[in-house]
Amino acid sequence: MAGAQAAAEPSAKDMRLIITASSLGTVFEWYDFFIYGTLAASGIIGRSFFPGGNEVIQTLLAWAGFAIGFGFRPLGAILFGYLGDRLGRKYTFLVTITLMGLATAGVGLVPSVATIGMAAPVIIILLRVMQGLALGGEYGGAAIYVAEHAPPGKRGFHTSFIQASVAGGFVLSLTIVLLAKFAMPVTVWDAWGWRIPFVFSLALLAVSLWMRLKLSESPVFKAMKEAGETARNPFVESFTYPGNWKRILVALFGIAAGLTVIWYTAMFSVLSFLTGPMRVEATTAQIITGAGALFGLFWFVLFGRLSDRVGRKKPIVIGYALTLALLFPLFWLIGGAANPQLSHAAERAPVVVSGPACAFDPFADEQPDACGKLLDRFSKRGVTYTTAQSDSVGVTIGGVRLTDTSAQDIDAALARAGYSMEKVQPSAGNIVLILIGIVALSALSGMTYGPVAALLSEMFPARIRYSSMSIPYHIGTGYFGGFLPFISQYIVARTGDPYAGLWYTFAVVALALVVTLFGLKETHGKVPA
Repeated sequence: MAGAQAAAEPSAKDMRLIITASSLGTVFEWYDFFIYGTLAASGIIGRSFFPGGNEVIQTLLAWAGFAIGFGFRPLGAILFGYLGDRLGRKYTFLVTITLMGLATAGVGLVPSVATIGMAAPVIIILLRVMQGLALGGEYGGAAIYVAEHAPPGKRGFHTSFIQASVAGGFVLSLTIVLLAKFAMPVTVWDAWGWRIPFVFSLALLAVSLWMRLKLSESPVFKAMKEAGETARNPFVESFTYPGNWKRILVALFGIAAGLTVIWYTAMFSVLSFLTGPMRVEATTAQIITGAGALFGLFWFVLFGRLSDRVGRKKPIVIGYALTLALLFPLFWLIGGAANPQLSHAAERAPVVVSGPACAFDPFADEQPDACGKLLDRFSKRGVTYTTAQSDSVGVTIGGVRLTDTSAQDIDAALARAGYSMEKVQPSAGNIVLILIGIVALSALSGMTYGPVAALLSEMFPARIRYSSMSIPYHIGTGYFGGFLPFISQYIVARTGDPYAGLWYTFAVVALALVVTLFGLKETHGKVPA
């Protein structure tokens, strides 16, 4: 395909504009998508837009709304991938960022469930669908646009800025939330101030459109169009092009699924873990998580650049293996440093709930039996517990069986055993330990995520590249990653173990490691024609 290969190499100045405009647009678009998750982790989304007085249910429903946005990313990938391969890279990601900005601002303008009833969650879900569709087209467009401009020897380095921009969107979402919180009284923030970060997306949209309108079309796409080599139906060709089925499956299960659960565990799971089971004060947890994510940005660029020397596959495989080895120890480090008193209490005076059959449904307004009611009580308090089989329902704390299991007596027994239900502020030394844990998790994410834009761009033929890389990427990230907060929170609620949700991440990464190890061929220097 000579036409696709005939492209003049851009100057260093042009390359800086290409990377800056593409990366900033990606930062802003992921900011729009993540601002929901940032506020969902603090409970604001749940109590504002979803019904019920049960905090656990509201949190799960809020994360379900988060997951729905991800669930529509594959459809957006199909739609905008088709347009990107048919009409061009530039104009497609101009459309996606506009759709995202308008939908995000809309979330900030929706009245609460207390004001308009069930219309509130319905509208929020529809806006999350719009965000998911937009994001399904954004990443592929930005990654391909930079990759098709970059010289072969620097493709990993240049596209790594797109990868870092995803984390940058998370950092920006936390930054804007914290600035808004500090700028107003707590009562104003809780009442309506939290809406400002959503509406702020309109300003980010204006900046992004201004920068991206300066860009010209990808030279690879222009060459294909001039040669008449663009695909007639990119979606169909993605599944009929020789060998592409296997590449799509490897990209889905080996690349997208694995890297996404690592990244979301390193960011959203840490934030939820700190504010939830570890009971760290919300603003403090946001500052710590944001700082850790900011310090960890350089890993994405480092491993993207390294992949230009050692290849794309090696850092990803090593990153997956290290994740399996270090995931639980790093969270144990973070948990122990975040709330030492609670961690020590859980070790010294474990809580055991016993009964003939303990049935617990986190979604139920009322649990079916006495044992389930006890589990619900501990779950709402964020207290770690285990269950045991016995003839009668009871609670044991630190080996002492309670004679009275009323809420008041349980709280008193927990307090005597050293369980503090108050929000905590970790010491300076412990904050450093938490940051070390987050930066280490970011390193694992950088190893597996940094080389990926170059890898996926190199895996697929130019004529169907937008569709072929976007579809598996967004199915993998949309379903394996997007549902991670919901699934992990559900596992924690069901088991009473704040670390149990990590088994979902562990299982997906183990699958990704096997698929990548045996199914992925090295792509560095082997761009398909």
